[in-house]
Amino acid sequence: MTPFQDPAGVAVARSAPAPSSGTRVAGLGAHRPDTVIGNEQAAEAAGVEAQWIEQRVGIRTRRFASPTESVVSMAVAAGRAALEESGTPADEVDVVVLATCSMPSPMPSGAASVASGLGCTAAAGFDLNAACSGFNHALAVADALVRVGTARRVLVVASERMSDWVSPNDRDTGPIFADGAAAALVVASDRPGIFPVAWGSDGSRADLILISPDTRRMTMSGRKVFRWATSALMPVVEAACERAAIPVDKVKAFVPHQANLRIIDALSAAIGSPDLVTATDLTVAGNTCAASVPLGLHALRRDGRIHPGDPVLLFGFGAGLTYAAQVILNP
Repeated sequence: MTPFQDPAGVAVARSAPAPSSGTRVAGLGAHRPDTVIGNEQAAEAAGVEAQWIEQRVGIRTRRFASPTESVVSMAVAAGRAALEESGTPADEVDVVVLATCSMPSPMPSGAASVASGLGCTAAAGFDLNAACSGFNHALAVADALVRVGTARRVLVVASERMSDWVSPNDRDTGPIFADGAAAALVVASDRPGIFPVAWGSDGSRADLILISPDTRRMTMSGRKVFRWATSALMPVVEAACERAAIPVDKVKAFVPHQANLRIIDALSAAIGSPDLVTATDLTVAGNTCAASVPLGLHALRRDGRIHPGDPVLLFGFGAGLTYAAQVILNP
């Protein structure tokens, strides 16, 4: 794609993309902050025992961004890694979608800054906030954009700095949420590598997880969210597999939102595949909200636990309440 530069300095692509019969993930990238917070430190701040944290949610360590790391800078690092893995020049990206709920301000768009930081000179950029299912929502949007011919290449980045929005003294959120970013480049494909999304929302339960406009601090009704996730969400998993025409028990890997190890274990058991590989990045990375699903996928690939072409079920759920799942083929 050769961008056209008009006299006012606005870059646009000369030619329109063509529709595609399918899409695939061409590259993945991740950024994990260097600062590691163990349970002893988190427990002291929250007024609980370190063992209580691991028993309750399964987390042993989490990562916090440094003062110089922002939602945007982490997104740029993850996006650059995804482009490098795919061998794609930044100026060939048509759209950058930033999945986040932790920008410090609602304006300007974080995605526009990410595109600029990467050198995506002719890319549209917009933010998408579906909280912990944000990556799944953004991936579905990217798939649709490429399929209908609005874009050739879409960079989906999920980046969160949740440490800005939780109080270390709050036992329901402080020891749980963390920071990080991951990205996926979505491109056209002759055969489907990203299958139709199954998604929805339940705004009647929006008060279960929220950030108060007065305190700018997050609150969460953990027990109610746990009951909802373990009792109501399996039909979403089944619907995603049906839309991919892949039986649930034939999925090779499961990458759920990294919210709580007991939730992850319950959903994995319900899938019922004895050889299922399940992402448990939560134990070392904490709950990174929208970034948790792609970070979990990246960890499975990094560790060699899944192979090219394996069907992988991605599943996000969280504040809103929102939920979304889709099957992809591991790139």
